[in-house]
Order: sequence, then structure tokens, then C-alpha cells
Amino acid sequence: MVINILLILGAYLIGSLSGALIVCSFMSLPDPRTQGSGNPGATNVLRYSGKTAAIFTLLVDVSKGVTAVLIAKFFTSSALILASATLAVFLGHLYPLFFHFKGGKGVATAFGALVTLAWPVGVSALTTWLVIAGLFRYSSLAALTAAMLVPFYMYWFTGQIEYIFLSVILSSLLIWRHRSNIRHLLSGQEDKF
Repeated sequence: MVINILLILGAYLIGSLSGALIVCSFMSLPDPRTQGSGNPGATNVLRYSGKTAAIFTLLVDVSKGVTAVLIAKFFTSSALILASATLAVFLGHLYPLFFHFKGGKGVATAFGALVTLAWPVGVSALTTWLVIAGLFRYSSLAALTAAMLVPFYMYWFTGQIEYIFLSVILSSLLIWRHRSNIRHLLSGQEDKF
């Protein structure tokens, strides 16, 4: 029981490390929360601080999800605890303890966690993102489309009720965090990349 609580708490703390803020600080770049959309994520970093910073931000954020779920998998095979750790690392990114609970939208961290939890789901979500982003050039539209399909992918590939429930919560939160992007997409004001 104590180990399970520590795994979930540890996953949240790992998620609370903001890749964008760490990378921009290390590279002496402006705080991404003060630039563009104000989102501390790879897309906003790409627009205002360049490709190198964006790639490092993406790598840190994906690695958070991978690391948290790998640690949990090392200590348990419980679907409930693994799903909880996956959700915790994602929530850590959205509401980071270390940055006044103001985090990013969680796409990269969710991907890292999902690909480690159930790799066919992560690969399917990434493929969806790449196809939609390639066709329409909107990162947010690609993320929203992938998020909506993740519960179906989880059902198809795992059939595990804990994972399906997790994916519904995770997808709902991703869509909620993109509500301003949805408004911009509908009004034709969303930035392409």
C-alpha cells in the first residue's frame, strides 16, 4: 500500500517538472508563459524560441511520462496502480507543484506515459497526430483528434477497464485544456505551424 502511494505521488512529482521552463531557463530563453499562447509546451517554445529548444522541451516532457510509468511497472503489475501513475504524471504536467499549479496542456507527457503503458495505443495516438498535423498544419487539431481516439484505441488494444477509464479521463482533460484552441479553430484564428 505504501509503495503504491509513493509510486503515484512520485509520478505526480515527475510530471511537475516543466520541460519548457527547464529548457528555456537553461538556454537563457524567455519564459514561454510570457510568450505567444503562454503555454509552457513544445509548440509554443517552437514558435518563439526555435527548433532546438522545442525539441529539448518535447524530449523532457515525453521522458517524464515514460519515466513515471516505467518506475511504476518495475514495482507493480496492478492495472489500477499503473493507470493511476499514468494519470498522476499527466496531472503533474497540467498542475505542477513546482510552478504554482500552472502547467501545460500535457500532450507530450500523455504520449510518453501512454506509449509506455500500452505501446500500441501510444503509437496509434502518435500516428493520428502526425496525419492530422500533416494534413491541416494545426498542432492543436492534431492533439484534439488523437485525444478523442485514445479511449477507442485503449479499448481495442487492451480491453483493460482500468486503462479505458484512465484514457477517458486523460482525453477529457486534454480536450478541456485545449478549449481556447477550440475557440480559435472555430473562429479561424488558430496559428498553424
